[in-house]
Amino acid sequence: MRSSTDLPQNASPPHSGGDAFKFSVAGAAAGIVNGLFGGGGGIPLLVLLTKWAGLEEKRAFATCVAVILPLCAVSAAVLLLRGGFPLADALPYLAGGLVGGLAGGLLFRRVPGVWLRRVFALFLLYGALRYLTR
Repeated sequence: MRSSTDLPQNASPPHSGGDAFKFSVAGAAAGIVNGLFGGGGGIPLLVLLTKWAGLEEKRAFATCVAVILPLCAVSAAVLLLRGGFPLADALPYLAGGLVGGLAGGLLFRRVPGVWLRRVFALFLLYGALRYLTR
């Protein structure tokens, strides 16, 4: 078990069992969004973990990354079972996504939390504008 001295600088210690409800609700919201839209579950998860459950920002970003893989696997399995999983359409994006994920993971510790938040907000705004102007 890790002690609080093993945590990165400015990281909050793990929360107590009393926060399990908040973490479960945040996870459920992420799962619903991910299942409905085929992705994006990290958006409500990040907001709920930082603003509602009080998790430190960088730890919340890292937690989102760890949670999204299983959520995407479950969403993909449900779509596959229902006959709506376009695997052939997704394959061309896989190589770029793997390289981008590796690069992002390597950069994560170097980027200050304030810049993570700003870049995240810009991606959200860009995506919102694209969908609203279609």
